[in-house]
Amino acid sequence: MTDRDTDVLIVGAGPAGLMLACELRLAGVSTTLVERDRQRPRHPRGFNLNARSLDLLARRGLADMFVAEGWRAPHAPSPGLPVELPLAGTTTGHPFTLGIPQNRVEELLEDHALAAGAELLRGHRLHTVEQDDTTVTAALTADGGERTIRAAYAVGCDGGRSTVRKIAGIAFPGTAATSHSLLGDVVLADPDALPFGVSTGPGGSVFAIPRPGYVRLITEDPHPPADRHAPVTLDRLQAAVDDALGRHVALTDPLWLTRFGDAARQAARYRSGRILLAGDAAHIHPPAGAIGLNIALDDAVNLGWKLAAVVHGTMPDPLLDTYHDERHPAGADVLAATRAQIILGRPDPALDPLKDLLTRLLTRPEANRALTETLTGLDTRYDVGAAAPEAHPWLGRLVPDLNLHTSAGAIRLSAALAAGRPVLLGLTAASDRGLAAAARSYDVAVIDARCPDHPGAGAVLVRPDGHAAWVRTTAGDASGDLDTALRRWCARRIRSDAGGR
Repeated sequence: MTDRDTDVLIVGAGPAGLMLACELRLAGVSTTLVERDRQRPRHPRGFNLNARSLDLLARRGLADMFVAEGWRAPHAPSPGLPVELPLAGTTTGHPFTLGIPQNRVEELLEDHALAAGAELLRGHRLHTVEQDDTTVTAALTADGGERTIRAAYAVGCDGGRSTVRKIAGIAFPGTAATSHSLLGDVVLADPDALPFGVSTGPGGSVFAIPRPGYVRLITEDPHPPADRHAPVTLDRLQAAVDDALGRHVALTDPLWLTRFGDAARQAARYRSGRILLAGDAAHIHPPAGAIGLNIALDDAVNLGWKLAAVVHGTMPDPLLDTYHDERHPAGADVLAATRAQIILGRPDPALDPLKDLLTRLLTRPEANRALTETLTGLDTRYDVGAAAPEAHPWLGRLVPDLNLHTSAGAIRLSAALAAGRPVLLGLTAASDRGLAAAARSYDVAVIDARCPDHPGAGAVLVRPDGHAAWVRTTAGDASGDLDTALRRWCARRIRSDAGGR
């Protein structure tokens, strides 16, 4: 429609919104982000990109720019758990947690989205969103003036108190906060007064995280004010730290002070017509495991290619329903995992038998690896509708970054996925002409290659997000029908190819 201002309006320029903008622009979808804050955040809410996020970013050729700036930890964050969770041996191409400030992650994603042609309007506050059968209309204010933006779809990436979610009438059930914590980025007057890590005292515990030039302190707020959003003062944090430790640790030069709770809520549905939700707008949870930034990126990568295909008219509208079908269960798993870690982290003697049992169990490499993959999302497996999911362990999961030997030379699967198109791999020694014939009507890159590292895989249909939609083994066992998988997950060809076959 010529009277639309943009194809997709994204409300909120945090990790979910920025990553979604990158995905949409990769697919040639006009994209406008609106953000109420005039400036990028100065203080990082988090510090970690986990292994799955790096694997997803690698499928777009973006991981290296983050890895180049961060520092690597060989294990997953494991607050509340009695043992470390090493990432060596897990199903990832990035067996480490990357330490990098969230505001730097957002800066890099913003630069990439803008370079790709996304429009970002800062200082714009959303007031209303209305939708009809063809269009979403958003009313915004900026500098005292009003502005209206019309789009085909709108995506709320505007945080836990999402205006988009509320206007759309999407319920946000879950559990209210039962405890609150204080967070402060401060300077220790005596750097040796508090060791890094968890320090316990007669009144509780203080978690100290080293940062360049300062330290991040987290401790329980035993008497939060009636207004949970009231500003936190240095005196309030100082009193809470001293009460927890039973001694005075002088704090100075506050850079950022805030309060957070352990509420866990999830949107009842991630889609309402032409309005969708992603990131914190779709789910909030305790910060255990540093997973918030990562699940936001995961939502965006799942949604982006689907929304682009529907906007272009190459895939039917029900494809967008699979976004809820796949990401809602994943979000529920995160809520359950973070709540469990909060419970295990409590200094409650009644939990000691459970902690002892977990300690004995997690000393077994296979159990430790399974829990690590669960907490980081590396075990994420979508229901792709195949008749025989047991046909191959890749089905529904993120396909490894295969080393492919083609007639033109060696490439990685991530390089083939960087354009955001699905890929159909023929991995037998001889060219599989049947694959090319089946994919002829679809916008799919068909690649014949050898894959010596995985001799049992004969052919794989890889969705744009890197997840396997169909697998056939060299023994001929297949996870359903290839034609069915192509129709369900791949866009119809609307132009001639420059790549693939």
